[in-house]
Amino acid sequence: MSNTWRACTLALLLAAAPAFAQEAPAAGANPAAPVAWSSLAPEQQKLLSQYGGEWNSLPPARQQALAHGSERWLGMSGEQRDKARERFSHWQSLPPEQRHALRGRWQKFQALPPNEQARVRENFHKFQQLPPAQRQILREQWHNANPVQRQQMIEHARERHEKGPVPRPSPQASRPQRR
Repeated sequence: MSNTWRACTLALLLAAAPAFAQEAPAAGANPAAPVAWSSLAPEQQKLLSQYGGEWNSLPPARQQALAHGSERWLGMSGEQRDKARERFSHWQSLPPEQRHALRGRWQKFQALPPNEQARVRENFHKFQQLPPAQRQILREQWHNANPVQRQQMIEHARERHEKGPVPRPSPQASRPQRR
């Protein structure tokens, strides 16, 4: 394995570590327990070999994040790894201000209660299912809206979500009946 590829993989693991976290620890929770280098699988040690010499000096939370990230990485298919590399490459190409803004959004998302996180994910997946032209129209509407209009859009979407899908009349119900 080339050093360049290994460094890229490690950088990807480090950048994606927050995404690998299962849950943010509760306030006042016990501090993270250290992970012994010897407890890592040989494949994980190979992937994390850059940290082997300094592993014991890393903070336990970092050890856990790296161990969990390497476990996830090793469990990915080649296609999943390729997609992860693409996302990381895109992340690296973003200006620092945009990366900072994205981190802030991620932290806001992580602070949401689980039911709100689920709703955000659901809405994101629904948005992804829309045709590209419709997604672009919605993006433009959002971009061109002022803060009051954006808040109204959010409230309207919440109302629609709470009411559930609007029933559509069946094609037969709209046809005049023949006698």
